[in-house]
Amino acid sequence: MSRRNYLRDGTEIYRRSFATIRAEADLSRFAGTAERIVVRMIHACGMADLTQDVELSPDFPAAGEAALKTGSLVLCDSRMVMHGVTRARLPAGNDVICTLDDPRVPGLARALGNTRSAAAVELWRERLGDAVVVIGNAPTALFRLLEILDEGAPLPAAVIGVPVGFVGAAEAKLALAQDRRVPFLVVHGRRGGSAIAAAAVNALASEAE
Repeated sequence: MSRRNYLRDGTEIYRRSFATIRAEADLSRFAGTAERIVVRMIHACGMADLTQDVELSPDFPAAGEAALKTGSLVLCDSRMVMHGVTRARLPAGNDVICTLDDPRVPGLARALGNTRSAAAVELWRERLGDAVVVIGNAPTALFRLLEILDEGAPLPAAVIGVPVGFVGAAEAKLALAQDRRVPFLVVHGRRGGSAIAAAAVNALASEAE
């Protein structure tokens, strides 16, 4: 049998990956839990320069960890984000929910004149209080979240706002960062996505590497 020359030890691959990230990425702005989060986000996307676009409020790491430890709901904007969250790591058996496939969403989208992703956020209203909100795909979901908070919805414990895209993504993340009502994590600009969003949740739920 032909065998190509590549590393086959999963544990060693994992170790070398994180060592490479710490060697190549400028992590000087981050410490403790914040550094762990950023390292895992880089691991999820393979871009060591992601650090230049990451912004998180000083209270985000502690707020996110505390919310997960006390059993807070994790609300996700897409099934990709939801399935990327490692349930075994969640410290309190937290429920992880995506409402995008709820049968009410198409009608809500028509009534709002907005996307299905934004309409799905409407179904979070009564469950937002102290939740961990994770938006990795849809800028319209993040914009709608901010609109709902403007309307007096309960404040989440923390928001991971890293939608990816060329239309609205940079603007939605900047709006969250400037809002300052809730602890937040963003990746400014066009970059983001489900893998990065889920990695941030998994980092909050994990012990330090």
